[in-house]
Parts: sequence; C-alpha cells; structure tokens
Amino acid sequence: MATEPYFVIPAKPGSSTVTITFEGRKIVVPAGISVAAALLAGGVGVFRTSIVSAAPRAPFCMMGVCFECLVEIDGISGRQSCMVPVTDGMAIRRQEGSSALDVSEGAKDDV
Repeated sequence: MATEPYFVIPAKPGSSTVTITFEGRKIVVPAGISVAAALLAGGVGVFRTSIVSAAPRAPFCMMGVCFECLVEIDGISGRQSCMVPVTDGMAIRRQEGSSALDVSEGAKDDV
C-alpha cells in the first residue's frame, strides 16, 4: 500500500544513503534514520494490523512507548521500527496480527 510520502527527509551535504526494501519495494533513505521514519518518508501508511480486529496501525509516538510501529525486520517479527536504525539491505514486512512465540525446546525450559 504505497502512497505519496508523508514527509521528505532532506539529505545533508556529504551524508550517505542506504537502500531498504519494504515488501519487495526498494526505498533509498538517509543513513542513520529510524526504520519508521524511512517507511513514512517512503509513503508507507500501514505498518501492522491489530491483534483483535485486524485494523490497520501506524506509528504514533515515534519514541518506543506505544508499540504501534511493530514490523518484521530481516525475518524477526515484533520489532519497534521507531527504535531501529536503518541498515543497507534491510528487508522489512508488515506485521499481520501478533508476533509468533518462540516455542523451541530451549524456550520451553525458560517458562
């Protein structure tokens, strides 16, 4: 669901960029910004769906408090995109519903 960017992040003179992918679409952004800022600047409006009603959700606080910006980053779900800086080649996907629980043998022993 790509749309027009919500805002533009101006590149500082001499700054570098990185390329991330969101559900297969490449987005070039300044290095060092958060995944949430990069996705919003790339026109992404829905980051995840709620657990109960599957309602679309997007970042709210941008400082790690609200958990509305959860996405899957490089195969790991439940990542707070506002707290993770972008890295080159990062693969990001929407999180549909809740994160998967780790029920491996080691995790069972810790419960």
